[in-house]
Amino acid sequence: MTRRQARYLGALDQGTTSTRFILFDRRGRPVHACQREHRQLYPRPGWVEHDPVEIRDRSFEVIATGMRGAGVRPAEVAALGITNQRETVIAWDGSTGEPLGTAVVWQDTRTAPIVERLAAEGGKDRFRSRVGLPLATYFSGPKLQWILDNRPGVREAAGKGEALFGTVDSWLVWWLTGGPGAGRHVTDPTNASRTMLMDLASLSWDPGMLEVFGIPEGCLPEILPSVPGEPYGSTREDGPLSARIPVAGILGDQQAALFGQACFEAGTAKNTYGTGCFLLLNTGAAPVESRHGLITTVAYRLGEEAPRYALEGSIAVTGALVQWLRDNLGLIASSAEVEGLAREVEDSGGVYFVPAFSGLFAPYWRSDARGLVIGLSGYARRGHLARAALEATAFQTLEIYEAMRQETGIQMSCLKVDGGMVVNELLMQFQADLLGFPVVRPMVAETTALGAAFAAGLSVGFWEDRRELAALWAEDRRWEPAMDAESRAQRVRQWKRAVERTFGWLEEE
Repeated sequence: MTRRQARYLGALDQGTTSTRFILFDRRGRPVHACQREHRQLYPRPGWVEHDPVEIRDRSFEVIATGMRGAGVRPAEVAALGITNQRETVIAWDGSTGEPLGTAVVWQDTRTAPIVERLAAEGGKDRFRSRVGLPLATYFSGPKLQWILDNRPGVREAAGKGEALFGTVDSWLVWWLTGGPGAGRHVTDPTNASRTMLMDLASLSWDPGMLEVFGIPEGCLPEILPSVPGEPYGSTREDGPLSARIPVAGILGDQQAALFGQACFEAGTAKNTYGTGCFLLLNTGAAPVESRHGLITTVAYRLGEEAPRYALEGSIAVTGALVQWLRDNLGLIASSAEVEGLAREVEDSGGVYFVPAFSGLFAPYWRSDARGLVIGLSGYARRGHLARAALEATAFQTLEIYEAMRQETGIQMSCLKVDGGMVVNELLMQFQADLLGFPVVRPMVAETTALGAAFAAGLSVGFWEDRRELAALWAEDRRWEPAMDAESRAQRVRQWKRAVERTFGWLEEE
């Protein structure tokens, strides 16, 4: 059986809290999945870390266990695609594979002094025209500088060419393709575009940005297409999987969801509702420099084709707010209960909840903001608070869409949605009401893993082209807007007033 005749495509989805492996068939439907959680490490306030070895071992485990559980032989798997939490960085010894400390996770804020110093010298947008990003603790470059400056021996090892740096995709591909002495040290433009180190036009490491952060280029991975012309490498028969399977596609998690939603053309968009929300709009072959607080990023690169770009709006707290109602307030016993509680009332009763728990991401980028509940009266009860929490997700998404429309003039015809919160039909209806156009949920909910599978499948010829992939996408449910324009405008106006009241809560020391 050749790889082109293989029956399945495998996707490794390495996320912030867990790692999943999903097998897809030729129709793009999931046939088996395996998932394992990993620890979240919080050594100090504002610090978030992962154990790279635990992530590696969980990845091998879910692949091997997933294939055994499905009764699938390695020869039946055409290739593996990788999708990953973005911005999280790892440094390791290139000769032994030993991590040079823990992974610094995308949520980590220890790099605030680095960011503040650079912003003081030229503003938070001083590098935006080159890398598409504002200065923020979110991105990888400042994290790598912190590792070099603060972990004993790392800068010395980097100077000798003994250290390797990368986001989680690089770490996993290096190990999957052989590790010490054999592993390919690569990444793709979707992940590289989140580092503040890659020039958006050339898709190469920018010497000026490397100098700003003091990062040796020799430690960084080679930037190859998201859908390579040939696989990055293969797993090894003498490795943990005991088989040779091509590793043939890489996409950062949100770009993978865009790809899995078949948003291949300019003007198409998706929103992923998870711990946070990430709305991506495909802008085509030209990057759009944002003037309204959005991120310019690479959507994907297919072989030697010109890259496709996207505008992204990142929202820090959406599903995490429902978890907060559950864990911190005890308002619900499980996250699934929030919809039933919110349906006990007709509306939010004038209550607005702005979840700026650690500041606001796009389009504001206000680290001085903090969470706020406003509009309380003696009439308010538990259901109003639950409904306000759900509505906060829809309001924040609306603000991202409005910023995208200002940037591009694009009026979306619909918004494709995915992620854990899209089972909440009350939220989806309110989202359509605010946007004024349909919200569409796909038949396959695992769009992030599907995007990685699509990328790998195109690389090895499992699927022919993007037209074939687009034909595999199917609609599950659609919500049409039903709110009148006056009510919508009044609600949006009140929300913006609430957001403004969160600004400046943290005073400068």
